[in-house]
Amino acid sequence: MADTVIRNATIIDGTGAQRFIGDVTMEDGHITEVGSSTSGAATEVDATGLVLAPGFVDVHTHDDGALLQHPDMEFKISQGCTSVVVGNCGFSAIPAVVGQRTLDLSGVQANWTDLDGYRHDVEKSGPAVNAMMLVGHNTIRSLEMGTERRAPQDLELDRMRQHVELGMEQGACGFSTGLIYRPGRWSETEEVLELAKVVAPFDGIYATHMRNENDYLLEAVDEALDIGSKAGVAVQISHHKAAGKRNWGKVKESLAKVDAAVAEGARVTLDVYPYTAGSGPMIQYFDIENPNPELAQAIQLASCPAFREYEGRMLIDVAAELQITAPEAVRHILTAPEGKQTICIQHTMDEGDILSNLRHDRVMIGSDGIPDLSGRPHPRLYGTFPRVLGRYVREQGILDLESAIRRMTSLSCDVHGLADRGRIIEGNWADLVLFDPDVVVDVASYEDPKQESLGIRNVWVNGQMAFSEGTHTQMGNGKVLRYRKH
Repeated sequence: MADTVIRNATIIDGTGAQRFIGDVTMEDGHITEVGSSTSGAATEVDATGLVLAPGFVDVHTHDDGALLQHPDMEFKISQGCTSVVVGNCGFSAIPAVVGQRTLDLSGVQANWTDLDGYRHDVEKSGPAVNAMMLVGHNTIRSLEMGTERRAPQDLELDRMRQHVELGMEQGACGFSTGLIYRPGRWSETEEVLELAKVVAPFDGIYATHMRNENDYLLEAVDEALDIGSKAGVAVQISHHKAAGKRNWGKVKESLAKVDAAVAEGARVTLDVYPYTAGSGPMIQYFDIENPNPELAQAIQLASCPAFREYEGRMLIDVAAELQITAPEAVRHILTAPEGKQTICIQHTMDEGDILSNLRHDRVMIGSDGIPDLSGRPHPRLYGTFPRVLGRYVREQGILDLESAIRRMTSLSCDVHGLADRGRIIEGNWADLVLFDPDVVVDVASYEDPKQESLGIRNVWVNGQMAFSEGTHTQMGNGKVLRYRKH
């Protein structure tokens, strides 16, 4: 007898192929039958009128610490996500120093030094979702060089190479940079290239939050593509966008650069989130001595430990209340005790660029959500995937459902080496999501962001029910996966 049979589902298998009506049988964590099943099962699910798809993969997250702090991962499992990629933007929870705070965005206290140790602790916590790791450049640079604004010495660069190599040997899928952030912004292209070369023998990826996303976006794309070409690795451009009104529309030129590189044999993908605002640590976006007044006008405060009463408010409104300028409000917040822990939202992007991204067949979906649940996080943390399905597939018809699901599943799994996942075929792991295509939509907002989406009925992770009709089952069946290409 099988463990579970899902009957009469509209199956969208993750490949981009047309949907069909059928059954899916699960046993011992795997898919054992697809089509018409006569098997009996301990659990039967009537999926009439509902879509069954592979579980969604969030390819751009900062969930390194959340897997330990919030193992139920309710903000992801409720979206239909069954796997997350961590260690993005150059910030990863590995390598680490035992007893010290990690250098990813969570800053949890480490009980490990490497990926094997991190894997042990995460799996012991019983996470609801699977995870795949990138090794972060900012993390390894900070460990070996602190905050030094210089090129690494030969010995320092060798140690950084060793960190990347060990991570790859232990199952990481690649190397990430955040060249817009400290300390990555102080690195030259050659440093990044030397570290990207380390992942080439493993056929890993170079995932980059590029050096610039506004006035010099196109130059930053050139640098990323050049590193990939010289290192001989696949490139993933993280949360592709053009910030600042004068740059709106540039993503078309950027995508054209990607297309040209691919035509010449390069392996390039991109990830995007379907919102016109980004989010990150406020200290990374401003020079405290001379805050950018244009950017300050576009800032909303998400998490502000120094002034909780400011959370959810626009910075210009806080400044008006205090009778100071917006740049002065930036200094007021960042120089306060705990001020440097402030997370902000930047309303700087254009809806037209989102549409251009979503239409491109090399674009994957990544939330880039920061799981700081103490404040008012960006709504993408809770709503990214249902927003694509509801707003951009059903309501606007920007892409069809089969194409959208491919971007969230098989493409993401292939790029990040989530072996035997991302497709509804016999023998694959049973990471699955069942949803109502007529209802699915995000409801999280900037004003009230911690709201679960509508229309996600059931989610299975490694064959076990992790989410059922709005209820978290607390099965904790997720794994920290090892990288392996299909």
